[in-house]
Parts: sequence; C-alpha cells; structure tokens
Amino acid sequence: MTDRRRFGGTDPDSRVRARRIDRGFLATAAAALTMVFAVLLHTVWAPAPRGGTAEARQEETAAQPQRPAAPEQRPAASEREKECADGSDPAASLKPATATGEAVRRIDERGFLKVGVDQNSYNWSHRDPQSGELVGFDIDLVKAIAEDLLGPSARIVYKAISTDQRAEALAGNDVDLVVRTMTILCEHLDNDVAFSTAYFEAGQQLLVPHRSRITGLNSSARGKRLCTAGSSTGEKELSDDAHGVKMIRVPNQLDCLVLLQLGRADGVVTDNALAAGQAAQDPSVGLVGEPLTSELYGVAMSRKDEDLVRRVNHVLEEFREGGESSQWQKSYRKWLDEVLDGESATPPKPLYRD
Repeated sequence: MTDRRRFGGTDPDSRVRARRIDRGFLATAAAALTMVFAVLLHTVWAPAPRGGTAEARQEETAAQPQRPAAPEQRPAASEREKECADGSDPAASLKPATATGEAVRRIDERGFLKVGVDQNSYNWSHRDPQSGELVGFDIDLVKAIAEDLLGPSARIVYKAISTDQRAEALAGNDVDLVVRTMTILCEHLDNDVAFSTAYFEAGQQLLVPHRSRITGLNSSARGKRLCTAGSSTGEKELSDDAHGVKMIRVPNQLDCLVLLQLGRADGVVTDNALAAGQAAQDPSVGLVGEPLTSELYGVAMSRKDEDLVRRVNHVLEEFREGGESSQWQKSYRKWLDEVLDGESATPPKPLYRD
C-alpha cells in the first residue's frame, strides 16, 4: 500500500516551503513554464468572469485554511488491480535476462534508443531551464536502460508524448519504451502493451488551491469541475458517476494545472507523486484528502518485444540493488524526497510470472 504520509496533508509544511524557496531559479522557472502553457491555452479556455453568481464570488474570495474531511467522508484507497480477465496479476512481469533477441538487436543495430517521455512533469521528466536537458527520476531510469543496451554515452532520442498517446506510440513503433509514470493496468495489457516490474508506487489524489473549500473527493467536491488526463487512472476514477463531479479531460496532466491556474477547473485528480511536483511548481496549490487508489508505475513496451522486457527487468534489478546506496535511492533523494515532504521510500518488490 502507498505510504499516505508521503503524499497527504492539507497545507504544505513550512520547512518544505522554505527549501522550495531555496531552490530559487529552478522552481521559479518551472512555474513560469506552466504559465507559458496558460497563455497558449488562454485562447481556448478564457478565464471565468470575476463577476458571476453570488456563489462563485463567495468561493473566489474565500481564504479559509483547508480542513481535512471527516473520517467518514474519506474514501478508502482502492487496492491496485491484482487480477485481469485471464486471472493473471498485471504487475507480474517476465524474469530478468540479458540475452539478445530481436528487439534488443534492433536497437543495437540502429545505434540509439527511442523513448516516449513527458517533458513537463517536474522532477520526473522536465527540461532543466539552465541546460535545456531533460532531467528527473524517470530520465535517470531511461539512462540506466540505455547504458545497459548501448554502453556508456548511449544515444537516446526522446519523444514527448501526451498521456493519452502512450499506448499508441508503442503500437505504431514510434518508440521502443515509454517511461512516463505509466500505471500498470489490465486495460493497457489488453492493448498489446507489456510492462516491466514496478519501479514506483503512487495513488490518485486531489490537488486544489489553498483557498479552496474542497477537502477531498467527497461531498465537498460534488458539482465541482475536476480535471484529469485522458486515458489515465484519474479518468477511470472520475468516470464513476457516484462522485457527482464535472470531469474535464485534457491530453496532458500539466494542462490541468494550467486550467486550475486560469480558474477553469476547481481541482485536479492525478497521481499524488506527480501532484506533489506540481505543488512545488505552484506553491498556491496543495494535496487534500486521502489517496483514492494504490497503483504501480512500470516501463511500457510492445508485447512482442519479450527480450526487451526481460532486459529492462534486468536493469531494474540492478537499479534497486544496494539498499540506501542503490541508484533508485540516489535518484529518489535527488528528485523526489523534497517534494514528497522528505519521507523515506523504498521501491516496490518485483513480481514475476515465469
């Protein structure tokens, strides 16, 4: 289960905010990046008038601190999917191997690795404003895979893909891998996608402005406009009419933060690990309520590339090895422990089906 302490909370810790300020230029530039998107989207999503109904004006001027939902209002986090239609556990992957097959040979002969990534997920996969290079936890993993396949200084071609294009990019052979905080789900497996073993555990949670009266996905959110990315776990969660919300679908999760900043959405439902990065970009927003789900991230590949799946699992075995000195822990401490309130974490244990 996800350690809820890592992601919960209704107000950012003052110590964390201070460290965010210390990061200075990087955090400011990252926040500026989201506003560039805001300008681009402004032509489609015009800001709501400052007048409007009395209810809207009351919400706009509210500045009360967020209050946690009463325990009986908090939805219990759903267990991750543990069984697909054929009875298999979606998180169970192929055992690690270093043998070269058709897919690994294809990459070697080409001389570079094609990887589908995001370029706007802060501390997961975003462009450093100083170097212009992609950096983050996911990028560290991509580099480890590329080095294993192609040796030191391996050439990597990054392709920015939206959340709702991840499976299509693999099906069309546009990329060899997708490393984009992609949740291991049966529905992805049904689309001829194969996954590595899990490399991170997260859960869906609600991100709202600090002035908001929304306290979670409960009665306080009924009738509100909640944004999520298409083909995401958040979309699946909000498709349940029982929540009584107005869902807004967008291609990329960062678009939701932009709509939140423009006042065109009241909240964002996304992975809490991603939302924590968005809160670091924009300190005026924060996570509320409890995680709604427990889910695992995996490296996605085409189902036909079994040798590549095994090779990536071999890399992940090495990425996790070494306890506190492992590459996983080093990457976590560098990119994520600050935005996740400094809580310690460990990688999920791998599951194999053969």
